[in-house]
Formats: sequence, C-alpha cells, structure tokens
Amino acid sequence: MKKRILGKNAHGDSLEVCAIGLGCMGLSQSYPPFPPKSEGIEFLRKSVEMGEDFFDTSEVYGIYSAPGFDSAAPTRNEDLVGEALEPVRDQVKIATKFGWDIRDGKCVGVDSNPKTIRKAIEGSLKRLRTDHIDLYYQHRVDPKIPIEEVAGTMKDLFAEGKILFWGMSEPGEETLRRADREFHVTAVQNEYSLWFREIETGILPAMEELGIGLVPFSPLGKGVLTGGVSKDQKFASNDIRNTIPRFNDTNLLNKNLAMADVVKKFAESHETSPARIALAWLLHQKSWIVPIPGTKKIHRLEENLGAMNLEISDQDWESLMKDLSTIKIEGDRYDEHGMKMVGL
Repeated sequence: MKKRILGKNAHGDSLEVCAIGLGCMGLSQSYPPFPPKSEGIEFLRKSVEMGEDFFDTSEVYGIYSAPGFDSAAPTRNEDLVGEALEPVRDQVKIATKFGWDIRDGKCVGVDSNPKTIRKAIEGSLKRLRTDHIDLYYQHRVDPKIPIEEVAGTMKDLFAEGKILFWGMSEPGEETLRRADREFHVTAVQNEYSLWFREIETGILPAMEELGIGLVPFSPLGKGVLTGGVSKDQKFASNDIRNTIPRFNDTNLLNKNLAMADVVKKFAESHETSPARIALAWLLHQKSWIVPIPGTKKIHRLEENLGAMNLEISDQDWESLMKDLSTIKIEGDRYDEHGMKMVGL
C-alpha cells in the first residue's frame, strides 16, 4: 500500500498514512442507508486487512439533524470506529474532531472553549478505546475563542500525550496562519475535488508555504464524480444532499452533472472508473494531499484504493482540465447556515 507523509508536528515528527484514507461518516450519518453495527465493524476490520490505515471520524458523526434523521446517538460513529479498530489499534491512525456545543444529544453551535475541548477529548478517547488521538481537528472555527487559545490547548494535549498531531477543518487563511504561529498545524481538512476547486486560489498556497498537509473530504463530489447521481434524482430526507443547493435544486443538479459526463468519458478512455480518475487527480496535485473518500462497501474501497496505481500523463490531465474548464458548477455546497461556518 502506498504511503504519504501528510505533514509534521511542531517537533518534526511525520504523520505517514495510506495515500487514500477512509472517511467513516457515512457509516452512521448523511448518506443512508446505514449498515447494522456488526456489518460496520466487519467492514472496517476488513479495510485494515486490505492495507487501509487512516480513518476519519468525529464526535458529531451521528448527530446531524436533517429531517427524519435519528439524532439520538450523537457519538455512534466514534463508538463504531473504536470498537472496530481496537484489536488493530497499533496498525492504524485515527483522526477525530472537536469544537461543538452538544446538549441533550443535539448540536446547538460551536464551542472551542478549552474546558469544552478537554471534555470532548476525554469522551473521544473513551469511545475510540485508545490513549491518544493521532490527528485531532478543530471541526469548525469558533469565532468566540481566539485561535491562539485553541492552539495553546492543542500544545498542552500534545505535551500530555493525548494527541500526536492537530489540524483544522475549513478555516480561513489568516486564522490558519495565526494558529500555526502558536503551535504548528499538521493538516487541514477541506472540501476539494474536480467538483470544488476554490481553495486553489485561496488557502492551498498558504498551506504549501507553511508545510501543512491537505485532507480533502467529499473527493468524489458527494457521489457526482462516480456517476452515482442521476438527473432529477430525489434524495432521502435524511440524506445530507437533500439540504444542499447544488443538489436539491433539480435545475442546478442537471446542469452540474455535465461534469460527471466528461469525467466518465475520460475514465473510459483510460479503461478505469470515474471514481479512480477523481481520486488520482487529487493525488496528482500535491504529494501532501491525502483524500478520504467515504464508503460502506468493500468493492468500492478496493476501487478507491486502486486510484493510487493509476498512471496518467500530464498531457492527458491537461486535456481533462481543458474539457472541464467550460463547465461551471452552480449552487452553494452547504445550506445558508453551513456556509456561514466556513472560512472563518
């Protein structure tokens, strides 16, 4: 299995992981149907046998309150990941996230107060059945708490051995720079794919300058780039795409699917799948990019991991980008509330 150094911590230690990680959110949230716990555990353990070693979860990947979604078990994703990976803990790297105000099983806002962070990490350590978190992300920036205070708390947790590396999810560039000055940030998690490329002229150059790795989530465009979304498709009430303008507006969706058609044709010309093309493109961008596609099926995991072995010329990549350059993706990638929480 091919590995990459995602980034380093303030002490110069490298975080080396499988070049394609595994996003675990879909096992319990956002993309129904969700497998029974026993099947989720079996899937995760099988993924380790296949060579996967980088798993992404969060303290709130069971709390999403879309219409019809059962939010009674906010910690279920960490519970699942912890039980599944406990027997192989020394073989894997686990990333999880903090930064939420959780009350009575509901997320009512962001909270990165040091006391809240302390409570969050103790809960995550217990649920994940481990004595340390490999990569601990601030899930969303809390504008009420200076980022230097958050970074200082990460420094303390590192000194105590409770985290090995820390990161941020969808911060603004200046916030990232301030955090990094206080305690070096190893990685940033951000949406990035052929479907969403705005960070290329935003935070990505700053990350390269600072030596911070990138973990793209939704690297397959929430299913669009796999060919798994059809025109006029209706999403379940508890599917996160049902809340996203670029998906829940049928007119926009049908226009945006032009990108999927181009990627599909390119994949066919290289005798591979659209998913592998989308992931291989990300790997081609920078050596410190590690995408985390989510799946619940072994054959899809095999497909995703196979992207590491694709060999496509620079000329062919340029041809694909030329074909895609005329396609503009329309509609926001979150609802109004979600858009207000990114880039802070």
